[in-house]
Amino acid sequence: MIGSRSWCARLLGVVLALLSSAVHAQMPAGVSGGDPEVDTLVGPALGRPRIGLVLSGGGARGLAHVGVLEVLERERIPVDAIAGTSMGAIIGGLYASGMGAEEMRRELGAIDWGAMFATRLPRESLGQRRKEEDFEISPAIEVGLSRLGGDPMLPIGSVSSRELELLLRRHTLAVRRAPSFDGLPIPFRAVATDMESGEAVVFRDGDLAQALRASMSVPGLFAPIEVDGRILGDGGLVDNLPVDVARAMGVDRIIAVNIGTPLAGRETLGTVTGVTTQMINILTEQNVQRSLARLDPRQDLLIAPPLGRLTSASFDRAADLVAAGREHAERMLPQLAALRLNETDWQAHRRAQARPQDPPEPIASVRFEGQELTQPQRLAPVLAVRPGQDFTVAGAERDSRVLAASGDYMQVDYRVEDLPAGAGLVYRLAEKPWGPNYFRLGLALQSDFAGQGEFNIQLSHNRHWLDEAGSEWRNRVQLGSVPRWFSELYVPLGAGSGPASDWFVALSTDLSRRRQTTYRTIGPDQDGGDPEVLGRHVRGSLGVGIDLGQPLGELGEWRIGLVRQMLRIQPESAYTVRTETGSVALQSLHAREEALRSTLVMDQLDHAVFPRSGWRLRLEAQTGRRRLDELALEAAQRRFHRLELDLAEVASRGRHTVDLTLKLRAARQSQVDGAPGHYTLGGFHQLSGYETDQLSGDGVLLGRLTWQVRLTGRPVLTRGVFAGMTLEAGNAWALPREMRLTPLRWGTSAFLAADTGIGPLYLGLTWAPQGRAGITLMLGRP
Repeated sequence: MIGSRSWCARLLGVVLALLSSAVHAQMPAGVSGGDPEVDTLVGPALGRPRIGLVLSGGGARGLAHVGVLEVLERERIPVDAIAGTSMGAIIGGLYASGMGAEEMRRELGAIDWGAMFATRLPRESLGQRRKEEDFEISPAIEVGLSRLGGDPMLPIGSVSSRELELLLRRHTLAVRRAPSFDGLPIPFRAVATDMESGEAVVFRDGDLAQALRASMSVPGLFAPIEVDGRILGDGGLVDNLPVDVARAMGVDRIIAVNIGTPLAGRETLGTVTGVTTQMINILTEQNVQRSLARLDPRQDLLIAPPLGRLTSASFDRAADLVAAGREHAERMLPQLAALRLNETDWQAHRRAQARPQDPPEPIASVRFEGQELTQPQRLAPVLAVRPGQDFTVAGAERDSRVLAASGDYMQVDYRVEDLPAGAGLVYRLAEKPWGPNYFRLGLALQSDFAGQGEFNIQLSHNRHWLDEAGSEWRNRVQLGSVPRWFSELYVPLGAGSGPASDWFVALSTDLSRRRQTTYRTIGPDQDGGDPEVLGRHVRGSLGVGIDLGQPLGELGEWRIGLVRQMLRIQPESAYTVRTETGSVALQSLHAREEALRSTLVMDQLDHAVFPRSGWRLRLEAQTGRRRLDELALEAAQRRFHRLELDLAEVASRGRHTVDLTLKLRAARQSQVDGAPGHYTLGGFHQLSGYETDQLSGDGVLLGRLTWQVRLTGRPVLTRGVFAGMTLEAGNAWALPREMRLTPLRWGTSAFLAADTGIGPLYLGLTWAPQGRAGITLMLGRP
């Protein structure tokens, strides 16, 4: 959902730097297995000094470790043991598993780091219920209720570790049978922090991918994980450069790679951000100095690449970081030369450290663990990896994303275990502790800087897993200028068959009240200007419905059902309108409708607002009977037919995006002299340059071409800042049969916009040849 230069990546870097500082000067303690002072030797006598490699944490700057490893390999410098923390643990752990430096550079360089730390899966891969929520309120901020006390609770982590966990799992599967980390191609240790006791936890055995993830469990960014009953956070809290951990592995000489951030100058201390960053750097430097003091200058070697302006958030500069590490290591060749092996010994050394082969094998069983409330086994029929099939990494990752798409899990990981009957696939799930009640808060406001405007507060509530079938209850409340309450109970009927084939029943109610202004219609040849106001009325409606539907997988959903609606139009000021038979004063209007409706929604937009790619189709048809209570006319009880179509196609190239949107509304129904049309048109991006709801009728057509450009790749607290223009054409007709492509009314707008955490924000200039020029400020969807 966010780009590689997103604010999440920058926040990740800042917090990584903070947590890389050592708040304790203690020696590693609380280790899992072995004596903390004297660890196992890395191997038998080699006839040469045993070399231990120590890799520090530091966010994106840790990618410089890869460049150092490239030089060590090229110069035939052996590494007999590795200890790392946070990003250093990830780089070191992958290398210890047998992944070469060149392969690592290639794999890490191909990563979209913004997607790596996205808070959720790409929108187009979600089910339709999750997609539709994005059109109601921005998904950026989600609040839940604690299961323990019912108190409001924010997510534990601000970004998701899902893709990071899949990457680590993918590249460590081949060594899953290693009895301990001493049995890896290169003996390895990773450092994490016990968040309850504050002790260091040094991983010597267990699940390698889990150990690497635990070492980088940045509090506030990545949620901590539980391993063997301990809640583990980032190892940089207690030992960011684990020199003593490597020394305890029995090495003779240490090569320590420190990629910490240097202190900034006086010129950066004029802001709160600058002072905070400097404080972080001071703490980090103090931690580094304590570790460096334990190096023996006669035996050990320090490599500290000068990374300049490359920061802990510079994931988009991966190639530059690798190059900086490589270039500085090359400057250290005179000191490294004494450690170089001859070609014969080097080849033997590399063969001994080769990654073991892990051929595909059939899966004997698939099971889930970690769930308490949810029922993930409902999804088993639609998972790619099933008992009897060969295990594939692609299939297991696809299934992990299917499970994550429900929105119920904080973490989704998998592992392969050995069973007497063969291999077992286990999906490890961590349910959100702030679920299953989820809340979102949003604002919607609009002002034309001429006295007209609206202001609404929006609150949505979604209760997942009302029962084992996966029933949900969704509510949306809007308070302000346009009060509204919507509620829907969603009940799957095919429990056990999976969401792609589950039929469901949905019971809904929708209550709303809105003030509208009626304008005198201007002719197609009339000049623009201030429109003539005929009067104002309040339009209230209450609808209840029942639908039978079927999800269409990731594509969308289809529904058919019955709806009953009561409509009331109450004039707030008396006004008359001219009709073919004379002038008519609008009176209160009460209508009741019963209809059969069918709705098809297919949505593949990558974002609900400011999309960059994809398409969306919504088609709804209704047929039923309408009764006007105040009229005894035969026409007042005739049948009606309505058709609504929304179609959008979006494509991008570079920072530029083009969005083509079509909106069609048509209603064949009884007419009431003087009553406003069933549909309206006008307002910002709904025929810009015209007043909101200025045009009304039972037939509406609007086409809009939008061009927008992303202005910055480093937005603060937004997904992006945009500038754009629209060209719009459309009209409203009293009757659908009068609809024509000519003449159409035209409108245009130019805008600056931002996708904020509480909704899209626009500041726009509008103009229409038959309307007028204006300024619009809008928070929320046009």
